[in-house]
Amino acid sequence: MAGNTFGEQFRITTFGESHGGGVGVVVDGCPPRLELTENDIQIELDRRRPGQSRLVTQRKEDDRVEIFSGVFEGQTLGSPIGMLVRNEDARSGAYDDMKSTYRPSHADWTTEAKYGIRNWQGGGRASARETIGRVAGGAVARKLIEQVAGIEVIGWVSSVHGIDADIDSQIVTREQVEGDPTRCPDPNAAGLITTAIDNARKDGNSLGGVVSCVARNMTAGLGEPVFDKLDAELAKALMSLPAAKGIEIGSGFAGTLLTGREHNDPFVPGADGRPATSTNNSGGVQGGISNGEDLLLRVAFKPTATIASPQETVTQANKATTLEAKGRHDPCVLPRAVPMVEAMVCLVLADQFLRQQANTVI
Repeated sequence: MAGNTFGEQFRITTFGESHGGGVGVVVDGCPPRLELTENDIQIELDRRRPGQSRLVTQRKEDDRVEIFSGVFEGQTLGSPIGMLVRNEDARSGAYDDMKSTYRPSHADWTTEAKYGIRNWQGGGRASARETIGRVAGGAVARKLIEQVAGIEVIGWVSSVHGIDADIDSQIVTREQVEGDPTRCPDPNAAGLITTAIDNARKDGNSLGGVVSCVARNMTAGLGEPVFDKLDAELAKALMSLPAAKGIEIGSGFAGTLLTGREHNDPFVPGADGRPATSTNNSGGVQGGISNGEDLLLRVAFKPTATIASPQETVTQANKATTLEAKGRHDPCVLPRAVPMVEAMVCLVLADQFLRQQANTVI
């Protein structure tokens, strides 16, 4: 199965299935002597894990990470970093009805159409448990970009089912984001989102929304001018997340409503001796290359496909039937998607930073 590796200079390969023995990642290309412990990884996995609150799936997994290579005495060696999280609370019996039935809008049919076989227990590689490897690899990438460039990446839930939060991306803190189970740092919106998700769960339904993310203290010059543009690499990374259906950089689609005079970001003398901009409609990327301003993006997530309400579908024999899914599923992926979005942004920035170093003339 191809498509399990992401990145060029800083690369991750994820492995494992939702109901197999475990899931994990191999990180290759990380420079040596980066301070790294299992706790650095665990902090991020704890934000992603199931069972955090009543708003997410109640599958009980500690998601304890084991680093089995590439780290010695608290520092990276420069060799591949292997990390494993064992599955402990898989209940495969809940998927018996899906063995020969395709879940609407899930990867069941498309996976079988491609490979002629699928792991129907929890969805296999199509399960969101695959993102454990991304988040673990993203934690290493975060350490790298923080240590060598001072870049800070913060994501938050900015919208759920039409409930929009009012957040200032320049000052929002991780503590504010983590202060509510919704990961929405606007208290008024968080309360409404909690009620909406609760109601959807009780109704056997699900909700979608938007995760916003900012990378502050950005380095200018990251990205390539043609096919490997920074925004293109971000789009590929973030659209690879489960349930992701759209991405916007800077003004995004709203920018189409502006004129060029309104949308252009005027240059002004920067405090650090380089040009700065008085506005940031570009979202920190111009011509596919970072300009040093905050990187701003938003990712749209569809409602969770697996729901407890009856839905029309077909069997493997192409016979019409009705499926009422059992098992434990997120009524809304948004609260757990925040660390996933941050991880993919960190992975792209770490990769681009190392690629830029390779381009630097000594």
